[in-house]
Amino acid sequence: MLARVHDALLSGDRLPADPRGMVARSWRRVRAHGVNPDLGDPPDLMGADQVEARRAASPLQRVLPELRAALTSVAEDARHIMVITDADGVLLWREGSTAVRHRADRLGFTEGANWSEGVVGSNGIGTAIAEATPVQMFAAEHFVRSHHAWTCTACPVHDPRTGELLGVVDVSGPAETVHPTTVALVGTAVKLAEASLWRAHESRLEMLRTVAAPLLVDLRGPGLVADEHGWVAAVAGMPAVDRIAVPRSGHPIAIHGVGVCVPEPVPGGWLLRVDRADGSGRAPIRLELDLSRRPPRATVDGANRWVHPLSTRHAEVLVLLADAGAAGMDAGALSAALYGDREHLVTVRAEMSRLRRTLGGLLLGRPYRIAPEVDVVVEPGLGVLAASTAPGIRRLAACNPAATVAPVRPTG
Repeated sequence: MLARVHDALLSGDRLPADPRGMVARSWRRVRAHGVNPDLGDPPDLMGADQVEARRAASPLQRVLPELRAALTSVAEDARHIMVITDADGVLLWREGSTAVRHRADRLGFTEGANWSEGVVGSNGIGTAIAEATPVQMFAAEHFVRSHHAWTCTACPVHDPRTGELLGVVDVSGPAETVHPTTVALVGTAVKLAEASLWRAHESRLEMLRTVAAPLLVDLRGPGLVADEHGWVAAVAGMPAVDRIAVPRSGHPIAIHGVGVCVPEPVPGGWLLRVDRADGSGRAPIRLELDLSRRPPRATVDGANRWVHPLSTRHAEVLVLLADAGAAGMDAGALSAALYGDREHLVTVRAEMSRLRRTLGGLLLGRPYRIAPEVDVVVEPGLGVLAASTAPGIRRLAACNPAATVAPVRPTG
């Protein structure tokens, strides 16, 4: 039946049955990408040096022992292979049944191959990335015909601190070996890996606190110590804050409740102190959003002035948060304002994590909001956001007759 549905879709005939919603959405995406369902040659592989570089950069390297312990022996016994990819869908590690690995080689399902939907069509890995959810893809639910003999069960792995996608864990094998409990098995292994990543994060911060204690005791005025990703280990003379912008030498960072601080490298992280000669008072902070140019930009004005280019999505987020004021918006409200539903929570959290890497302590969480000590100025009109289809931006445009918004084309 799946094969007949697949053939009818490609020929334009009436479907004998409806595919699962997830599969139907995936097929629409890959057809828009122009993927050939009769894809013959396997995708080009990255060189060994590129694969090693991606492995070294992947946070999932730290949790390989947990994933191997949970899945490799099971995969071998059940005629499966376990595959781990990065966030782009590039295969970094592959282990399991030798016979199945040889079969996978013929498909190019090996280290260095990109298995995102836009490259090889609907499959467990690519569709899990696109849908941001665990996926089990069976037989002719795969878009490319040469994949119909396979079943794949994949689950995204997210950074437990930020929600950002780190990669995908996948268990694949011959179609006749499909089993519904594989979804729960892979999902449990991923939860264990994410818990291990969280424990490692806490351990690194605890080690950094031992470095921070004597530094902060001798500090005149407020200050803090943060790791290389901007996560705060300890503070002194200021309100607690969980994260700041990623510290870089010579780049001041604005921190709400304190002012503009200068990062200084210390073992395992950075010390930040107020950028004032006498260490007294709080430097006022002003955030200006310029929507008149592409890309839009945020200008932070404190003891120093610097400019951050913004993506259109990040500009939309800042405009929405500026409008929300002190009440802020939780992930569900932002999802509804950006996408029209509350189902994009993982995507919203990942976008906020990226934005906080740049603006750090100017943005607060739980709920997301701009810090109260920051004066926000948004240039009149919506500028480059005039064509936005985000419901929240269109609502603001409706309240501002001076701003024009492109009409939304009806769908379906």
